Amino acid sequence: MTWSPDRSKIFATAFLRAVGTGMTGVLAGLYLARLGLSASLAGLVISAGLGGAALASLLATTSADRFGRRRFLVAVSLCGAIGCLAMLAAHAWVAILLFAAFGMLNGMGRDRGAALVIEQAILPATITDAERTRTFAWYNVTQDAGHAIGGLMAASPALARQAFGWDELSALRAGLGVAALLTAAALIFYPRLSAAVEPAEPRARIAVAPETRRLLWRISSLFVLDSLGGGFLTASLISWFFFRRFGVGEGSLGLLFFAARILNAVSHLGAAWLAKRIGLVNTMVFTHMPSSLLLVTVAFAPSFPIAAALFLLREGLVEMDVPTRQSYVMAVVRPEERTLASGVTHLVRMAMWAIGPALAGWSMQAFSLGAPLGIAATMKIAYDFLLWGAFRHVRPPEERIAAH
Repeated sequence: MTWSPDRSKIFATAFLRAVGTGMTGVLAGLYLARLGLSASLAGLVISAGLGGAALASLLATTSADRFGRRRFLVAVSLCGAIGCLAMLAAHAWVAILLFAAFGMLNGMGRDRGAALVIEQAILPATITDAERTRTFAWYNVTQDAGHAIGGLMAASPALARQAFGWDELSALRAGLGVAALLTAAALIFYPRLSAAVEPAEPRARIAVAPETRRLLWRISSLFVLDSLGGGFLTASLISWFFFRRFGVGEGSLGLLFFAARILNAVSHLGAAWLAKRIGLVNTMVFTHMPSSLLLVTVAFAPSFPIAAALFLLREGLVEMDVPTRQSYVMAVVRPEERTLASGVTHLVRMAMWAIGPALAGWSMQAFSLGAPLGIAATMKIAYDFLLWGAFRHVRPPEERIAAH
């Protein structure tokens, strides 16, 4: 796989952004818990952050090609850093919620922001069909390496308390402040992208082929189910679960999420290898379903070591559908439709991720701490069955060529 300067810059920004996201995913839930917010309010704040990201994804889908992809990426990075820093200075929960929305606070623990819409539309133009899935796999490996380091850096507030005698809230604020500045680090690279990353013919409206419209409608309808389940499983709420259930602090959680993201990263390369042998859709489904079954067992684990081991087994499988899904969507639409396809499918997922945490927080209070895990697993297994039934015969170009 050859490396172009633009692709190197995109990978660098994805890595730095992912480090900040990895820290935020672990620390945001702990920070909100230490502020004294209930599970329901914490879920609302996390939902607000993801709701802001969903709105940014909508703007990316509808306007980024006309506004300019580079300018849009710069604007999103600035808003993310400023909003999250302002949130840390706020005290009233309403202000925290509003700044979280403006800053697109990402409690997922994985990079799922609006920048991905643009980056994923740019990448296929730099590679051949044969290289596409592998490139997306390495793109996700780069991100999960960042997520892993971010998870490890989430232990820094505990170290700061020991080294400098800071109180817990101040240390958590400092950690989240570092995460916000890492988001702003993208400003080093985005302005230096070449003009080649812009669309060849920016238009106010792209004529979408009827078959593309039907395909996007079908696959986006299924993504609603999968992503709503994913919204129940943000890293912030998983951290909340481990904290409330087992009394685990940010030091142990940082190590846990570091290990989880390393497993995610390795699994992306495994996904690219497997997809060449059994196809993209089969890889998406047959790795995702076992991960959901493992998720249920975490809710019933009697101790943190057992729960952590089951969680890590799940993390070794759960992300294998990500590069395959991204590659698949980009493969089955025309090149001029890629920003729209990336944006529409991403927007649907972001909208459901935004709804999920509020419902998860409510279910924690109404039923049990482990309720979100069981609900999410049920939705994700249903998604896997429906996806395989609907798309197992819709093949990307490289699989159609191999079949002849």
